[in-house]
Amino acid sequence: MDIYQKRRRGKILFLLIAIIIGVTSLIYTSWLTEKMAAEEQKRVELWAEATERQNDISIVFRNAEGELISEKGEVTADVLLKEKEEIEDKYLGFISMVNGQNNTIPIILIEDDTIKLDANINYKETRKKEVLSHELQKMKAYSDPIPVKLSEDDIQYLYYRESNLLRNLRIYPFVQLFVIVVFIIVAYFAFNATQRAEQNQVWVGMSKETAHQLGTPISSLMAWIEILKLQNVDQTLIDEFEKDIERLERITERFSKIGSKPELHPYNVVAALSSTVKYLKTRSSDKVIFKTRFDENEIVEIPLNAALFSWVIENICKNAIDAMSNHGTITIDLQKKEDQVLIDITDTGKGVPKSQFTTIFQPGFSTKKRGWGLGLSLAKRIIEIYHNGKIFIKWSEVGKGTTFRIILGNGK
Repeated sequence: MDIYQKRRRGKILFLLIAIIIGVTSLIYTSWLTEKMAAEEQKRVELWAEATERQNDISIVFRNAEGELISEKGEVTADVLLKEKEEIEDKYLGFISMVNGQNNTIPIILIEDDTIKLDANINYKETRKKEVLSHELQKMKAYSDPIPVKLSEDDIQYLYYRESNLLRNLRIYPFVQLFVIVVFIIVAYFAFNATQRAEQNQVWVGMSKETAHQLGTPISSLMAWIEILKLQNVDQTLIDEFEKDIERLERITERFSKIGSKPELHPYNVVAALSSTVKYLKTRSSDKVIFKTRFDENEIVEIPLNAALFSWVIENICKNAIDAMSNHGTITIDLQKKEDQVLIDITDTGKGVPKSQFTTIFQPGFSTKKRGWGLGLSLAKRIIEIYHNGKIFIKWSEVGKGTTFRIILGNGK
């Protein structure tokens, strides 16, 4: 399995775990709020019942004629009043305790469309009527009123809504989910930044070490060429050897520049493309056809590091040759558009699936058994970081081919 597929699956797994945590929190909090809402309803109903009972106290000790009576039978008026006061103190004390326990649930008591009582609603006296009217509308939308029967002809209606505590509890899982999402985003970017920093250090170290290691065999080859010249070897062969050594020197120069900001100079991009294509033609199969759609005599100067740019074109074309199995056509097109130069490199290879349009530029990604998968990653770095341009897959279709687009500024 590709290392990036493993990392991608790890990120997806991490995301799924976060989603499961968030959904579980939502479900649990929803269950908890429903339980609390039911408890609040019971408390309001108990408050309503306590209010009814409080009114009943005044008639508990009276008969049908309205006279004071006692369960003990015939007693003096003083004893009857004392008995009534004792029971009232106990009963009313309990009822007052029940009513006093509601210090969180907003309530409004209505009688004949008139607000008789309100509790746990904050307002200024100057805005009392406006606030209570608004609260009453919310309470009517929240639940049906609870009738408070004071007598056969006197019925009041108790309205209420959820407490602020319950409301905050409903919001809490969404806040928690938001925090989880923010954490995932921050962790994702932090992970990517750390990963890129590590990759940069590896690339720089590997590149400079490669450049250093190439220096010795190049010097040795140059010495052997001088010896061959003294042996009257065919000059054509010596010229080819010298071209290859020059090529190796350019490659060494490219690797030595990785990790440091290269200098950009005005350079004819047409000449850079033409020389690179000529080099590739001499070292590619006769079955690979190169087509150029630009005037090789035209001069299009842009800020460029010719050595690194040439390496990018070579890398894309060599990947194209591999994709075509050394048999097909590579077309290079150059267009000028206002302050930009567009370069399209199209092959007739096996194509790239859309799912790989981005991952193909990641270091380590490769569809070949050989190679480290760093070519296109370095190409992207050279174009986008060093030249402030863009490189991406413009078009690709499996079985038909691929078009890479490079966008460079002309410096104007």
